[in-house]
Amino acid sequence: MSLLQQDSSGLGESYTKGTSHVLRAAAVAAVLVSAAIATFMIVEEKPPAATGEIVSVWAHPEHIETSGLDANGESMPKEIADQVMVFATVRLHNQSKEPLFLSNVLTNATLPDGIHSSYAAAPSDYDRMFVAFPGLPVPHGQALALNSTIEAGQTVEGTVVSAFRMTRQQFDARKDLNLTIGFRYQPSLVLTPQVPVTER
Repeated sequence: MSLLQQDSSGLGESYTKGTSHVLRAAAVAAVLVSAAIATFMIVEEKPPAATGEIVSVWAHPEHIETSGLDANGESMPKEIADQVMVFATVRLHNQSKEPLFLSNVLTNATLPDGIHSSYAAAPSDYDRMFVAFPGLPVPHGQALALNSTIEAGQTVEGTVVSAFRMTRQQFDARKDLNLTIGFRYQPSLVLTPQVPVTER
């Protein structure tokens, strides 16, 4: 037999046998690594630091039109504006073992042209609103203390108000309404009202 006619079938079989063992070991290793990652994720997954609910929601439209006179009685152009004030009573619970630092509340209304957002007024501005609009047909509850600390296991409740520059008809065309509760060093909590919006 010449060198050109050597039988190499035995060599090919040994390579094939070795490859199947490597593939089998790689498959087993991949399954074991996936199981270890899944176990770690399940064990390490923590519940959210805060839970909450929107207890009640009121929407009050205001049509504002100035008299056309300044403080001295001189004529000036009239200013006309429409706004919708959204009052929401919120209950928040800290279910973690550490204090939570409330930073802000954002009210989000999804309209046909996109999402409109408005930060909640500070508690002092919330109280002043009832002085500026004495006939406001919304219960004057306790304001939610923004920039406050919620201790571990503590539940707090209060009302926030946000104002949107739009007409009642525009607000009524909304597709969604929710609140984003912001905390320092923690993910935000998004609350959607499970109660109807009372319009007054």
